[in-house]
Amino acid sequence: MKRYPTFKTSLISRLFGLFASKSFPTFFQTIINKTYTSLMHVDLKEFQTPQSYKTLNALFTRKLITPRSFDSADHVFISPCDSFISACGEITNNTALQIKGHRYGISSLLGDYCSLKTKECLNGGTYLNFYLSPKDYHRYHVPIDMRIAKAIHIPGKLYPVNFTWLRKIEGLFSENERVVLECYTKEEKLFYMVFVGALNVGKMCFTFDERIQTNAKASIQQCYMYKNLTLTKGDELGHFQMGSTIVMFFEKESFTCNAQENVAIRFGMSLGVKV
Repeated sequence: MKRYPTFKTSLISRLFGLFASKSFPTFFQTIINKTYTSLMHVDLKEFQTPQSYKTLNALFTRKLITPRSFDSADHVFISPCDSFISACGEITNNTALQIKGHRYGISSLLGDYCSLKTKECLNGGTYLNFYLSPKDYHRYHVPIDMRIAKAIHIPGKLYPVNFTWLRKIEGLFSENERVVLECYTKEEKLFYMVFVGALNVGKMCFTFDERIQTNAKASIQQCYMYKNLTLTKGDELGHFQMGSTIVMFFEKESFTCNAQENVAIRFGMSLGVKV
């Protein structure tokens, strides 16, 4: 497999994070914010005006002014984020597509702390890739009432996750830094949510555990175990400090997907239903 230079992506991302977190004088900060929203075609209809944000990072991680409505039915999964579904389909031979024509191994993506038994449960199940571009709302939410059994932080590179780089690097998702959540529905059906880091993503933050520190010079995988951590559909789960990717994997015969590939989707829209 051809290798590409990392361009010291972790350092670049940390430096960008410092810039994005710095509060400049109001006039200059407003120029920065307006320039960003114009260049990235950010739609702020559901958010405050650009001059309301004291830092660029505050703009990245903006909150909705009014909570979105969604289907509260117990059997319906909702989209966890505003994004573009770059790939979805059936998991075969423990692999999934990161983009058309490029497969990657799910086992390596999930890391060392996910058991072989749980990984095998995914064969024949469903995968979905959500690409959050720099213009998107960067907060992610709970897709269904669920229990989190563990969170695994896996250090790695911070390659860009846009379509150009997905075509260049085989198994890019497995190369990049990521956080893996092992989740279960009320019926104890398994699904994973994988949050993939990327160039200029300062951090991935999670509301349920502040110990999870990404882009922090870590070198070994770290696993956080939970006994009774339950979350409610629609609640905020965390945020990216810039656009990135979320991947979901569902246990075989536990989920029917009604989302489509190569289509934009918004947090709160129906993703599929429990089987």
